[in-house]
Amino acid sequence: MIPTICSAHIFSPSYFRDPRFRPCFSATHFGLVSYTNNNLNYNNHNFRSSYYNISVGKLNNVEGRRKMTSAVAAGGPMFFSGNLLAGDIFAMVFSGCFALSILRGYEETAKRGIFNQKLNRKLVHTTIGLAFMLCWPLFSSGHQGAVMAALIPAINIVKVLLIGLGIWKDEAAVKSMSRDGDYRELIKGPLYYASTIALSSLIYWRTSPIAIAAICNLCAGDGMADIIGRRFGTRKIPYNKDKSFAGSIAMAAAGFIVSLGYMHYFSMFGYLEESWQMIFGFLVISIASALVESHPISTTFDDNLMVPLTSVLVGTLVF
Repeated sequence: MIPTICSAHIFSPSYFRDPRFRPCFSATHFGLVSYTNNNLNYNNHNFRSSYYNISVGKLNNVEGRRKMTSAVAAGGPMFFSGNLLAGDIFAMVFSGCFALSILRGYEETAKRGIFNQKLNRKLVHTTIGLAFMLCWPLFSSGHQGAVMAALIPAINIVKVLLIGLGIWKDEAAVKSMSRDGDYRELIKGPLYYASTIALSSLIYWRTSPIAIAAICNLCAGDGMADIIGRRFGTRKIPYNKDKSFAGSIAMAAAGFIVSLGYMHYFSMFGYLEESWQMIFGFLVISIASALVESHPISTTFDDNLMVPLTSVLVGTLVF
């Protein structure tokens, strides 16, 4: 029997979707050692890891599937898998350019007046965070990948602070991110927005449904609440005349549906396991976030602060 070091991800659906799992990688990276033989019987052979202690025979039960999910989630960066730092740097540059290109596009639409200022701002609000989260699988798992990913919104935090304090002049950015064209608004809502994405990346990362709930309810939920509420929100909520039933329903529905989409997206890479319990948890969080957003307290402290705080607090209880 000749030992060879390979990825054991062939037992996960992620193997067929994620290019990282197709080549052989180092055992020190995954902690998985397999042995190849022409007459090898995979049903009777055990794959052992000093880190995960995975047995192929256990993959038919829930515990085995969860352990394999943990192993898959330990994968390296999408590019330059042999060099974690180089792969994460490439992922950071690519993700930053991707997010910046979207932001620049909205700055141009704001400058040219293609959309009214409030709609343009909400389109930025809805898409930037979700687009950035699409890039998370490019990074390696673990602390290094999380930190490298968090650097992108962290850089935006610095930019927002400089503009909001009047140190850096950027009229296009102000028009695309503020309600009334006042640069001082950026040190409130936009700052909370960027901080939520940075902290979700750094603290929770892509294996946590709390990160999904916080970003999806902030971006898709709160964004659609304003867009739908302005267009169809004729019937106002009794305890807050600035909010409508249509907007709150749209927020809960959008936050929930997009959360499910990202749950499925990350499960394809093996970062988490889909379940009815998780689906119910996302529903509870989206409803709670919509209720808090409709309350006058959100107007006082800003939706971009109250919605992610609600998502994190309720998510901690339900997950």
